[in-house]
Formats: sequence, C-alpha cells, structure tokens
Amino acid sequence: MRAPDVSPLVWQVLRRHLIVFSRNWKTNLSFNFFEPLLYIAALGLGLGAYVQPMEGLPYLNYLAPGLVASSAMFATSYECTYGTFVRMEYQKTFHAMVATPVSMDDIIVAEILFGTFKSILYGSVILAVILALGLVASPWALLVPPVLAVAGFLFAVLSMIWTGLVPNIENFNYFFSLIMTPLFLFSGVFFPLSGLPQIMQKLAWASPLYHVVNLVRGLVLGQVHPGLIWDFIWLAALAIALFPLPLYLVRRLVIK
Repeated sequence: MRAPDVSPLVWQVLRRHLIVFSRNWKTNLSFNFFEPLLYIAALGLGLGAYVQPMEGLPYLNYLAPGLVASSAMFATSYECTYGTFVRMEYQKTFHAMVATPVSMDDIIVAEILFGTFKSILYGSVILAVILALGLVASPWALLVPPVLAVAGFLFAVLSMIWTGLVPNIENFNYFFSLIMTPLFLFSGVFFPLSGLPQIMQKLAWASPLYHVVNLVRGLVLGQVHPGLIWDFIWLAALAIALFPLPLYLVRRLVIK
C-alpha cells in the first residue's frame, strides 16, 4: 500500500459534511438521542428495580456509562457505513470531489474525521443527559470526550474497512448483526463480564467497545486506575495500525 496522499483540503471536505449536517441536525440527533434514553428508562429504571447492585452500584449507575460508549460507537458506525456508502455509490459525491484538486485520500480521511465528530457529539449528548440525572460521580468525566475521539476514530476506521469490502448496501446488515450487536451485548455495557466463561472474558479483550466502556465507566464513576491507561493505549494502537486499510479499500472502489 502506498503512502496516504492527504492534503489540507481534507478540512474543506470535512467542512462540507458539517454544513450538510447543520441543515438536518435535529433529525440526525433524535435517533441516537432517544434510543439510549429508552434503554435508561426501560433497563435502568424498569429492570433495574429488580436487579441486584452490580459491582457495588445501583444498576442504573452501572448501565449509564456503558450507554455513553455504545451510543458513540453506533453513531460513528452508521455514519461510516450507510452514510459513506450513499455518498459514494448513490449520490456520487466522491466522484464529484475527486474531479477537483481534492484527492481520494482527502475524502476518505474526511469521512473518518466526520465519523469521529459524530462519536464525540452523540456520546457527549448522552453524557450530558446522565449528568442531569445525577449519574456522573466524578469530574474525571471531563476526559470522556477525548476518549470518545480516539474510540470514534477507531470505529470509523473499522466501519470504513467494511464499506470498502462490500459490493452493495444490503451487506451492512451483516456488519451490524454479526459484529456490532455482539460487541454491544458482550462488552460490559449491560453486565460485568466476570460471570461469563473464561474464554468469553478473554475474547472481550478483542472488543474495542469493551475498552471504551472500561474507560468511560471509570471516568464517570471516578474509579480511575492504571489499567485505564492500557485500555486507552490499546484503542489508539489499533486505530493507528488499521488506518491504512480503509484508504486502500475505499480508494480501490472509487478509482477503478
């Protein structure tokens, strides 16, 4: 794979995405805003009344930080799969841009950065909600948005890799059913993994969301310890290692 051809024009492409987003942000925000609220109401308040404390915490307090992490993951993943594919294949936005001085790598990096922006935005909105509900126990929570930035970058890269592999939009169903949903269910969002078989606990280390949940929960609850540094390093290292892949795969699709 050749070196990325990225120029300052990447910021112009990102600016274009932000302008489009600003025109329909209410519609975009509503889905990712209300779904976590439904989980908080149904599971945290409803089911939580029948659930014993988890790791010494009321279930709602345990659940809320995990929903911040998962909301950020899904916001980025939807944007860099369906959103990117529509711009690339149906709207032909990529083809129009590449006819200008903007390079294909500029476009791909801007897509990743836009997905990262979505992660920070939607995760921070849910963080503000749980703050209003009195579920944030520590000023360490101020470090959650930087964590969401690194996590969002990683999930954007992973989503763009899938986008560069699939031949049609229907294949994204496999991505969300076979990859995103298992991550959502078995990364510590809803329950501690200590109750699962050892093999499942070990496999959890391969889940990016597991490390994001650890970080967000630790910061929100004030349970800060050296292990969180390794979670952050794991996320950053994987994002850097995988970053060249979407550049190669998506470039190959557009420039044939």
